[in-house]
This record gives sequence, C-alpha cells and structure tokens, in this order.
Amino acid sequence: MFERLCGCCSRSASSKRRLRANDRIFNSQFKYAGNYIKTSKYNVITFIPQNLFEQFQRIANFYFLVLMILQFIPQISSISWYSTAIPLFIVLSFSAVKDGYDDLQRHISDRNVNCRKSFVVQNGHLNEEEWAKVRVGDVIRMMSNQFVAADLLLLSTSEPHGICYIETKELDGETNLKTRGAVAETAEMGDNLDAISKFDGEIICEAPNNRLDKFNGKLLWQGRELPINNDNILLRGCILRNTRWCYGLVIFAGKDTKLMMNSGKSKFKRTSLDRFLNILIMGIVLFLIAMCLICTILCGVWEWTTGRWFTIYLPWDDIVPNRQQHGSQQIAVISFLMFFSYVILLNTVVPISLYVSVEIIRFIHSLWINYDQEMYYENGENSVPARAHTTTLNEELGQVQYVFSDKTGTLTRNIMTFNKCTINGICYGDIIDARGEIVEITPKTKSVDFSWNSYYEPTFMFYDQKLLDDTRKGVPEVTEFWRLLALCHTVMPEQDKGRLVYQAQSPDEAALTSAARNFGYVFRGRTPQSITIEVMGKQEVYELLCILDFNNDRKRMSVITRSPQGKIRLYCKGADMMIMQRLKSSTSPLLISSTNTHLAEFANIGLRTLCLAYKDIEPAYFEDWINRQHEAAVDMYNREKKLEAVYEEMERDMTLIGGTAIEDKLQDGVPEAIARLAEANIKIWVLTGDKTETAINIAYSCRLLTDDMKEIVVIDGQTHSEVEVQLKDTKTTFDRIMNHQSPMTPAEKPRFEIETIHDDGHECRSMDIKQSLLSSEGDGGVALVINGDSLSFALDERLERLFLEIATMCMAVICCRVTPLQKAQVVDLVKRNKKAVTLSIGDGANDVSMIKTAHIGVGISGQEGMQAVLASDYSIGQFRYLERLLLVHGRWSYFRMAKFLRYFFYKNFAFTLTNFWYSFFCGYSAQTVFDAVFIACYNLFFTALPVLAMGALDQDVDDTYSLRYPKLYLPGQFNLFFNMRIFIYSVLHGMFSSLVIFFIPYGTLLNGAAYNGKDLDGYSTLAFTTFTALIVVVTGQIAFDTVYWTAINHFVIWGSLIFYFLLAILIYEALPLTLLAKTSSAVSYGVVFKTMSTPQFWFSILMVTVILLLPVLLNRFFWFDTHPSFADRLRVRKKLSKKIPMPKEQEEMPAFKRSAATRRSVRGSLRSGYAFSHSQGFGELILKGKLFKNVEQLRAKHNGY
Repeated sequence: MFERLCGCCSRSASSKRRLRANDRIFNSQFKYAGNYIKTSKYNVITFIPQNLFEQFQRIANFYFLVLMILQFIPQISSISWYSTAIPLFIVLSFSAVKDGYDDLQRHISDRNVNCRKSFVVQNGHLNEEEWAKVRVGDVIRMMSNQFVAADLLLLSTSEPHGICYIETKELDGETNLKTRGAVAETAEMGDNLDAISKFDGEIICEAPNNRLDKFNGKLLWQGRELPINNDNILLRGCILRNTRWCYGLVIFAGKDTKLMMNSGKSKFKRTSLDRFLNILIMGIVLFLIAMCLICTILCGVWEWTTGRWFTIYLPWDDIVPNRQQHGSQQIAVISFLMFFSYVILLNTVVPISLYVSVEIIRFIHSLWINYDQEMYYENGENSVPARAHTTTLNEELGQVQYVFSDKTGTLTRNIMTFNKCTINGICYGDIIDARGEIVEITPKTKSVDFSWNSYYEPTFMFYDQKLLDDTRKGVPEVTEFWRLLALCHTVMPEQDKGRLVYQAQSPDEAALTSAARNFGYVFRGRTPQSITIEVMGKQEVYELLCILDFNNDRKRMSVITRSPQGKIRLYCKGADMMIMQRLKSSTSPLLISSTNTHLAEFANIGLRTLCLAYKDIEPAYFEDWINRQHEAAVDMYNREKKLEAVYEEMERDMTLIGGTAIEDKLQDGVPEAIARLAEANIKIWVLTGDKTETAINIAYSCRLLTDDMKEIVVIDGQTHSEVEVQLKDTKTTFDRIMNHQSPMTPAEKPRFEIETIHDDGHECRSMDIKQSLLSSEGDGGVALVINGDSLSFALDERLERLFLEIATMCMAVICCRVTPLQKAQVVDLVKRNKKAVTLSIGDGANDVSMIKTAHIGVGISGQEGMQAVLASDYSIGQFRYLERLLLVHGRWSYFRMAKFLRYFFYKNFAFTLTNFWYSFFCGYSAQTVFDAVFIACYNLFFTALPVLAMGALDQDVDDTYSLRYPKLYLPGQFNLFFNMRIFIYSVLHGMFSSLVIFFIPYGTLLNGAAYNGKDLDGYSTLAFTTFTALIVVVTGQIAFDTVYWTAINHFVIWGSLIFYFLLAILIYEALPLTLLAKTSSAVSYGVVFKTMSTPQFWFSILMVTVILLLPVLLNRFFWFDTHPSFADRLRVRKKLSKKIPMPKEQEEMPAFKRSAATRRSVRGSLRSGYAFSHSQGFGELILKGKLFKNVEQLRAKHNGY
C-alpha cells in the first residue's frame, strides 16, 4: 500500500542505518540522501520531452499528431498540414505554459525551503549552512520557534535534564506542546561546542520508514551501548518551542525523513470527464474508420464501374503503379490511398479545437474561483483569496461524493475557551433575563468586567455575572472549584515581557487555568515540591505531595497537596463517567442528578466537559499509601498495573464539586456548510490525529453526528481478531437498522424532479439517486468511529472490503489517531473501490499525503505551514468556503462543461457528416462540400465564441439558489448531464441534422434555375447554401441551449452569424478576383448575391431551419410545461418574484440533543462530552523536576512572584 501511495521503495525490515557523528567521510560511503528537497516534476532539460510525453498520453493529442504526419503526404492529403499543426501547437503550448507555471511555483517553494539557514557544528565553531547542504551525521544547532531541518537525535538542550518542547502541528495536526528528551549521557555536553564537535558517537538504527510514532536504535559511544527511542527524536516539520536552543545529530535527511516519506508522490490527475472523453474519442475514431472504409469500398466500386473509363478527364495520381492498365491492382491502390484521404477529410468529427476550447473554458472557470469575493477570507494581514492551483479539475468539483477532512485547523480553530460550568448543582454561564429566559450571547453582549484583577487577560470573555459574585462572596463550593482548577494541572508559568504567561501541554488545561486566573485564583509558580497560587490577591503555597497522572485509560488526573493549614487534600478532574463512579456513597442524589443534567446539556451543544471532585486525606493513611505508591513506581515488571491499583484506591469516596464546559471553537460556518454538503449527498469522513473523545465532540459540534442517527459505533479493537469481530457485529447491526426502517407513507414520498434531466424528450432517473435521497431523508442513518490501531487492521487486505462496505453505509465516518499515511490509505481505499469522486481537505503537512491521493486536494491557507496548500489543487481560507467551491463553482463548471460537450459534438457531427453524404455524389473522391476557407473558419470563428461563451457563463440557477437548494448538486454525482446516452443522442442529432442540411438544399437546387434561366445546381451554389444552412441551424441551436443570457452571449452568437455573411460577401463579392485566382474559392466567386437572389436559397434555409429547430423548440416547451425540472421551477419562481421559503438548513437550528445510542463495540456504552487533549507523562516530569530551568532558584524564589 505504501509503495502504491507514495511511490517509495521501502527497504527490507532487516536493513539498518549506520552513521557516525561529525564524520562526513565515514558517512559518505553509504550514499545516504542529502537534505535537498524536490517536489517539482521538471527541470530545464526534461521539461519539453517529459511534458510532451504526458500530453501525448491523452489519446486525442496522439491522434492529431498521427493525423498531422499523414497530412505531410501529398498523395493522400486533402487538407493542408498546417490546419492541424497550428491548432495542435496551440493546445500543446497552452498546456505546457500552464504546467510550467505550476511547476515553477513548486520550484520556488522548494528553493525557499532548501535555502533556510541552519547552524552546523564544525571544528568547535558554528557554520551557517543552507538546509540543502546539511548531511547525515552533521550536528546542528536550532533556536526557539525554528522548524526542525531533518530527523535528529536530540543531544543537548538549554533546559534541565535535556528536555525540549516541540509542536507537531505539521505532522499530526495537534498544537499542544510535546516533550522530547536527550540521552542523559549526551545531555551533559550542554552548549559546549568543543565537546559537541568532538562527539563521535555511532548510531545504528532502523532504515528510513514512515512510522511517526516509533523509532528503534542505539548509540555506541565511549564503550557504552545506549538505547534510543522515539522520545529522543526530533522529526522534520516540528517546531521548537519554549526552548532557547538545542543540538541534534542528523539521522535521516531529505527524502528519507519521516515527513517526506508520508507526503506521497505528486500524481498527474485527470477528471472522470477526461477519462470518459478518451473512451468517446476511441469510439469516434472507430466510427471514423468505419465511414472511411465505407467510402474506400465505394470508391473502389465506383472506379471499377465508372472512373476507370474517364481517366482522360480525371487522371489517376502518378503514385499509382501502371496506371494505364486500369486494372483491379491500380484501383486497390487508389482505394487504399483514398482511405487516408477520407481520414483527413472527416477528422473534424473530433476537432483539435475541442481541446483548445476545453482548456480555455477550464481556465476561465479557474478565474471565477480566484476572483470570487464571496470566498475571500478577511483576516487582517493574513487575508487570503481562494485559489485554483490547477485548471484541469474544475468540473470534477461538481461531482464529489466523498469529502475527507482533517479536524484541527480545518474544522476547528483549536482555540479553547471556558464557556460554562456547574458548581454544587448550580449552572453558570447563561444570561437570564427578567422573564427567566436565556438570552442569546452575541458579539454585542457585554461581558463580565475583570479589570479589578491585575492578572486578568483582556481576551478572556465570560458573560454570567452571578459566578463572579459568588466567587467574591466566598461561597465554599465555588472557592473549592477555582482552587482545584488552579492546582490540578501540569501547566508551566513563565514571564514574558513582564507578563505572566502559561505554557500548557494541552489547550484544555490552558483554558481552565486561564479561567481560574481571571476569576482571581492565579497560578503563580511551581517547583517539583510546591505550587504557588494567589487567591484574591493573597498568596498561598501548597506542598505538592503527588501527581496521579493522566492516561487514556484512566481518563482523569489528580494532585495531592498539603495546604498552608496542613490539610492534605486530593483534587481530581476527569471524565464524568470516571468521577461519578468514585464519589462517596453519602453524596446527595439530587446533586449527582443536577450535575449530570448540566453536563449532558453542555455536551448536547458540543462543549467539552470535565467533572471535578476532591477528597480529604488523613496524614497516617497518606504516609502508608505513598510508600505503596513508591513501591509500585519502581517495580520493573508490573509497574503500570500496580500504579493503576494504587491510584484506584486513592481516587475513591470523593466529594463532587461540579463540572466545566470548554468550547473548542469551530471555524465560522462549519455546521452550516456540513449540513448543506450532507443534503447534497456528499459524505464527510473526518480523518484526524486527535483522540477519539475529542473527535466525537467536534463531530457533534459541527453536526456531523446528530441525535437523529440510529447508531454510532466505535471500533477500538487492539488485535486483528477483535477488529474482525467488531466489524462483523457492526455490519449485522447496520443491516438490521437499514432493513427495519419504517416504510414511507405516500405523503412522505420524496420527489425526484431534482435529478430528472429533460433533454429533448429524454428523461433520466437514477435508482442510485433515489436510494441516496431515501437514505438522506428520514432518520439520519448510522455513523462509525474507528481509531488508528484498529484502522491498521481494518485496512488489511482481508478486512478492507468489509470495512469499506460498513463505512459507505454511514452518513459520517470518523477515523481518530491516524497517521498521515493511514489518511492516504483510507482515501485510496474509497478511490479504488467506489466509482465516486473523492476530495481531501486539510491544512497541515500531515494532510499532504491524502491531499495528493484524492481526486481533488484542497488546502486551507492562512494557517501556519503551507505544505498542504502547496500540494493542493485548490486552496481556500476556511472550511466554510468548501460549500461554495462545490455547490456553486463545481456545479456550474460541470453543468457548463456538460452543455459545452453536448453541443460541440452535435455541431461537429452536423458539419463533418455533410461531407460524408456529399461523397455519394462526387465519385468518392474526398472532395469537400464546403469551401476550404469556411472549413478553416467553422471551428475557429463561426462557432467557437458562442460555445465558449456558453461554457464560461451559462448557469441554470444563480449562486444563491445553488446554495439554498443543495440537491441541485445531485446530477453531477451521477453524471446525468453528460453520459453515454446523452453523447449518443448528440451524435444522432448531429447525424440527422447533417442529412437535412445536405439533402434539402441538394433537392431544392437539383435541376433548379434562376429567374434568368441559369442553372442553380452548380457546386458553388450548393456549397454556399449548405454551409449557410449549417451556420443558421447551429447558431439557432446554441441560442436554444443558452439559459443565462448576457450581453456577451448576444454579441458572440448574433455577431458570429453576421460575421459569416460579411466574410462570405468579402471573399466572394468584394475582393478582386486576382487575389482568389489561385485558391479553391475562385470557383465560387460571385456566388453570394447570385444565390441569395433566388427563392430556392431562402426556401432551403427556411425548410432546414423549420425541420431542425422547430421540433426542438416544441419539445422543450412540452417538457417544460408538463415535467419541469427542479432548476426550471426555481427559475420560474425567481422570474415571478415569488417569496422563497427559508430552507431547513437556514432556519435557526435548535440545540440538538445527544441521546443517540453511541455504542463502543465490546466495551459497552460511551456517553460523555469529555475530551481532554492531554498526554501521559507530564506529571512524572514535574515531580522529577525535569520541566524546570533552575530548580534551586525556583525553590528559593517562588514566593517572590
């Protein structure tokens, strides 16, 4: 799977990497990759050949290349070679310029990255080097807030015990800080350049791979063998935070880094329409060959029966051997040559102008996206417009069925705010008016004034004055609530420009500690043995006796402190399901009930909840317990189990305080965008590196998960067999739900005119769409949640089909704790097995792989890090703009391209097949029925601009209606506007039109005479009449096809018709005959006025127009009146200025309730708003003093804050 996605050949599992620090000569023998990064495809030498090779992979381009070569052979060429060469050159040049520009941007990006500066330690000095020149084995120095240049072994840092802080947002999407530690033996080198430059440790480690969370290796130094694991490694793409400096040894560089191995490979993306066109072109070429074979055979018959007797008038070409014999051999040669002549003559059935026009229309569609002010994200200096980085995928934006989205930074802002709380059964956070009703909080609502607090933060907003009043009154439960939040955490305080700032390991802790600070309970400082807080201006120092650390199984953390009065107390915060089970039996049922009610209400509106409790501890019991805790902590074999048992013993019989509710702020408009996309039958999968509870809460907040859902299943098996059992159980459950849905009553039966496409009497209804509508209307369906460990088994070849079958039954799928590669694997699974267009959207380097894998990749710009944007096909400022990108621009692009292709094939079959019918009357000599000048101008001047205007400007409904009625998007998902049926209809329409266009004038002019007695059945009269009829009919047809008329449409449609007549008069009447003497137009000189003065000409034009256009007009009026499509009804509604009812998704949505059964397979139920983005291990680091810059100074000075 990895090789398929990333194009990287992984080394065998047994291979190892060996390197030596500060020894480039030793390391050079292994030829390890340098740190130079290359994401571009071309260079100056390879651009032309490689780009031409890619372009000639398109069958049409290759077809025209062969055609151009044939036209260089004079014996078979019936049209000049440059008539094909010039358009082909324009098409290739246009595409090459576009591809070259895109690749130039990648070169610029690569150069910016490769030219970043780093400091390499050499001979006791720091030498400034570009990133590209860093080599494996080099030791580099990094400063705070710098990106890590390569995968490094951490040697020493500015912090005690070799600890450093990193942000891994570009890798896993998380912005909370993580810690890494140097090996104790190397950490002693500190900032000593001499010692570091003399460091000659040898590393033996695993080969380059894409596993972000694992690393195995060892350091051989000074005769010792020291183990290395992932906690000692800094990965490329991380950012050094809150660490003044650190030194690292480069282990993997450039393309071998884990970030690059997870980034995937740039692929040449084609739309499904392109692939369908390739099939159509193959079919048209076969049809062309069939017509040429027919003409070839008939040519041989005609030459045998008639032509060979008139060679004195129509001599055979010199290339015919022994042409004076007039035998079958000579006729066979003539027929063979005539085959290629007809290939050249009839090649306009697939004109090169098709691809010129397609590229131009796509380019214009990209401009509409780039200059759409509705998708311009106003964000001060970081304001960004929407950008189309490619012009080849626009219409596919109108056919998306699956959206794969990152969470952090894509759906959310990752900004936590303290929103509500419940204390002693009383709910705080809502504003109540005089009538006892809750007042909605708006940006204009006045917040509580905290300016009395010298430590308050101006950005902190809270609106319930009652909580501040109770805090100032000293209500015991409220004071304990704030004291718990000020003491029970792992936050580190720092001074920044004279202001107290907090460095939190998770945004949740930062929000809670910040809330306590603003309400007057300020966390001031800490040492490994104490915590200092300031309560309403009075300093309190608590002795920190123990931290019962957080982990994913405990779902809680506790601290045991001794107050200044000598009282020992445990403070605990965690998931409600964990805290409620551990309360003392005497706790009031009313308190438990009201607290649970409040927490459920908080969770119902998508807030992240924590439950708070405390416990007073007797000193004697604590002494006994701490001894047993110490014994468990040093146990070599069952440390975790013994600690869990000891912690469980302590965290019992607690007193409930209340709960908190934190809002993880969604980006603006996310719930509304997701609701409309879901109504448009687009399934959204969230692929996130975040934890399960966090992802579930966000899914509820953005209404991806709703109360309407019948079942929400969590797959969390840790083995292959567990996952298999859970998937099979889930499949059974989902099948039962789907099969037992209540049948719809006649009144509830959905209407299908939305997807009914009326095209000249043909009605198309898709059973797939009916099922999609049935599943989307109703009770919300089912949803699936799966974590990364389980997903690795679900993506196994034996289970992937079962997993896909279950996932595609769901309205929403959430994959948690997934790696960047797993994101790409999930996208690839759907892409390979479902005939559906996939779209990936993300904002970080951890999303690059899935962005490249999907049919369409969208990057969120304006965030920190631009890897996702650079790898994407489109970039937008926020997730909400995806709605407009798909429902407006995508739908319009598909609608316009489909209409363009339908009309284009129609007009070219009508044009080309007229020559075919004429061959029956010209001795199958490959003579054209039209003047060569008009043949060249047909696709270039007479019909090009009208169809381009329609393809660039036409719309069935405007953007407002496209957003209000998302079901208008459905036809694109099922290719209802352009498919094989519609193509065949267009071809038949063109064939019938060519018959009428040729035979009506032919029959009218046959044996006809002008008023002066001159014959009208000459070649020039027939040619002018048929071509005029052709221009009038195709112009009338595009006038009927155009729905949205603008001044441009009027100008190009009627202007093209006028231009034709002006050009005909200019060539045949106005220009001197001497200028035309040597051209094929000379035989038609003077034909315009002569022909237009005859009634036969106007009768022919009238008959052709009535026969071809009147049925189309009547047919469309009939279907519009009796079976109008949904878009037709909307247009009529707008024209009649009827009041448009507010759609459901735009009405004010009430707070949704989370009463849906959320099942955790095997383990039982899961119902909680709990989410805590905290990592295990910080408590231990605090107690050991490893997070403190200078422990002794802090011990002495913490009272002086």
